[in-house]
Amino acid sequence: MFLKEGEGMGAGLCLRCQNHHFTRPMCPPWGLIHIRLPKVAPAMGAENTGAWPHQVFSVPPEVAENMGSAVDVCVSGSGAVAMSLALALSAEGWSVSWAKAPAPTVPLPPDVRTYALNARAIALLTRLRVWPALQAFATPVHDMVIRGDQGGALSFSAWQQHVTELAWIVDAAALECLLGEALRYAPRVEVVPPLSTPHPQHEAQLLAVCEGKHASTRALLGVEFARQDYGHSGVAARLKATQPHHGVARQWFRSPDILALLPFNQPDPHASYGLVWSVPTARAQQLQSLAAADFERELNDALVKSDPAMRDVVGHLELTSGVSAWPLALAQAQRWTGPGWALLGDAAHQVHPLAGQGLNLGLADVDTLVDVLREAGAQEPWRSLGDERTLSRYARQRALPTQAMSGLTDGLLRLFSDERAPFKDVRNAGMGLVQRLGPLKQWLIGRALDA
Repeated sequence: MFLKEGEGMGAGLCLRCQNHHFTRPMCPPWGLIHIRLPKVAPAMGAENTGAWPHQVFSVPPEVAENMGSAVDVCVSGSGAVAMSLALALSAEGWSVSWAKAPAPTVPLPPDVRTYALNARAIALLTRLRVWPALQAFATPVHDMVIRGDQGGALSFSAWQQHVTELAWIVDAAALECLLGEALRYAPRVEVVPPLSTPHPQHEAQLLAVCEGKHASTRALLGVEFARQDYGHSGVAARLKATQPHHGVARQWFRSPDILALLPFNQPDPHASYGLVWSVPTARAQQLQSLAAADFERELNDALVKSDPAMRDVVGHLELTSGVSAWPLALAQAQRWTGPGWALLGDAAHQVHPLAGQGLNLGLADVDTLVDVLREAGAQEPWRSLGDERTLSRYARQRALPTQAMSGLTDGLLRLFSDERAPFKDVRNAGMGLVQRLGPLKQWLIGRALDA
């Protein structure tokens, strides 16, 4: 909050809104950001004796040195989660310093990734006024068909779930470009250098770390990040087929790899796919080294071997982009929040992409944190945005959905990676059982729709 000079904690005149309410000064600028918090809310208009009980918390000076000048929240990160959070906070009236990485000096190869966004993510992007423009780079998924490695089959349909679509497949680069463009015109958002670079010390009530799985600020905060490598890499590319996709997403658990074709609208609006292929790392490196014609041959052979009927249903697949790959892992931060800070997105958790829920989990983090801060501001206006008790509510609300999705994706990967005959029988029979149990299918897809 912004106070008139000389005012301390109490019912002061806020220079931002010109109303009297409880305000919290940022005190001494000597290496730690200090924020005073009352243990008991004083009555409105009570005399400030200077002796109210209070707490003081801090963040390390290495982190605090450029969090933004006298702002409510510093958002650190450059990806979709960071930009969505900065936009959402600005829309709520909070001031934001956005600590983003500088633009690369060397041009990067085109981003060929696609994201599967669920209903909650779309609702958030709609409120941020990004979704209308993004729809030009998005394709609805009406049905999803999953195949096992020994006859197991599972399908989901939007009409069975009483929704218009199960998800939208969107262009990753277009999403980030549109979010960045929206931030150019967002009020109360100031761009500052990354937290890892020297900069004069600034003040913020809350530091939101959205720096991805390799977040350096997370380490500066002393938070452990338990990471378990799968020994697999995700291979991504853009494809064009000779048959229309009809809005159907397809996935094959092939043991040891998992192949997914996601309906997309570029370059052909009706017959394009985004490829997500989880394979052992050595195999991923081999696929990346292949010429386009050789890669196409390997992909089409894998498709037909998985399901011979795909020769007529999908047709022949050809590359329309380069091929990229990244290592896959399961990871979880030891803590998500602390005094004056919170982790969001891949900085807090990382899951296997087989369910397409990675970004959905991150955007749900954004949605939840903003809701918690808004509710706390309405019900407990004397608390700072960085109050540890407030932030712990965010962590509690996100713990179960994230752990459930992590457990589901990890369990499926391990189950379908075991090539012993008894496990093959169990997992394929299990798919058939889920297919026949309507309530269980609805529960599973309901969790995916909400992340």
